[in-house]
Amino acid sequence: MEPLAQERDRLLRSTTRVVGIACTLVSLVGVLCSFAVPAGPLAAGIACIVVMTGALVAFGWNGSTWWTALTLVAGLGALVLLTTSVTGEDRAVVTSALVPLAAGGLSSLLMAQRGHVVGLGLTVLGGACSIVVMAFAAGALVSNAVGGTALGWVLTAVVAYWISRSIPRVARRIYSIGTAHRAERQASETEAQRRQGARLLHDTVLATLTLLAHSGVGVSEQAMREQAAEDARLLRHLRLGATPQPQQSGDYSLTRTEESPLGQTLESVKQRFGRMGLEVSWHGTGQVLLPTTVLDAFLLALAECLENVRRHAGVAEAHVTIVHDEDMVRAMVTDSGVGFELGAVDEERLGFKESVVNRLREVGGDARLFSAPGSGTTVVLEAPR
Repeated sequence: MEPLAQERDRLLRSTTRVVGIACTLVSLVGVLCSFAVPAGPLAAGIACIVVMTGALVAFGWNGSTWWTALTLVAGLGALVLLTTSVTGEDRAVVTSALVPLAAGGLSSLLMAQRGHVVGLGLTVLGGACSIVVMAFAAGALVSNAVGGTALGWVLTAVVAYWISRSIPRVARRIYSIGTAHRAERQASETEAQRRQGARLLHDTVLATLTLLAHSGVGVSEQAMREQAAEDARLLRHLRLGATPQPQQSGDYSLTRTEESPLGQTLESVKQRFGRMGLEVSWHGTGQVLLPTTVLDAFLLALAECLENVRRHAGVAEAHVTIVHDEDMVRAMVTDSGVGFELGAVDEERLGFKESVVNRLREVGGDARLFSAPGSGTTVVLEAPR
């Protein structure tokens, strides 16, 4: 909601600037066309109008209270100079010409004073002063100039109040629409992933199992082994969060490399768990090259730790810090969940031991586990470079 509030304030300041300058220029044109104001007061009045216009432009950029004060002082100065410099019928003409400035140029500041108590107070005071000046110039408290000025301020106040009440409602509606759109998009993406997964299994694993069910008729033993190995490698990459794209039906071959960048694969793991509701925050090293076998073991162990957080920690966020030196890459997986007593874990449970510890030890790494009830859990993973 904060970006929306900032955009709202920016639009209100821009509206204030446009309305204020437009009304002020209308009054200036009216005064010039009357040919009633002497040159000296006219020049001074125009100077005040120029200052007021510049203050409105600056107010449109940052909405400072100082620009509000300068706009009011310059506008009131222009009213006083131009109305007191003429008498008789000329004063009535000039006063009528200045109504847009008093009623719209100064009152426009009301629209952008939401939450600014000092600025609002100055603007209301400026409105009262403008009505007093117009009453003095017209020679009566009840006149067309005074009525027009008061009406302009009342209308601007009503518009400002309506805007202040309407924008939060619009913001809530926009937010609800955005929420519904995100939910619909997530449902569409989930359905697309389900369809892609079904096609993937049909083109690879199920095809291999069908051949096995028929004793591999027409296919050599070596070809069957290679196909099964490709399927296993594909499923392993899918578990790490990869999304391979088929080149043709049944062809999901992946590029084989001797070394793989850790940073790219960490992002795929993050996205995978993000889709399952666990927010993963990465800290530390961005890119590290690891041999393929080490990378697979390291990422699978890391994924298993994150899966344990998702299932058992009772929190929706985990932190993973990656550091490395010349010999080792280390990942520290931390959560602030319920934790557990290490000694209370049944030794016959082989999930962590097999999926994490032994998997890393097979490639020359190791894993250590730290936890306590109510204090969260931390797992340190190590893998050789």
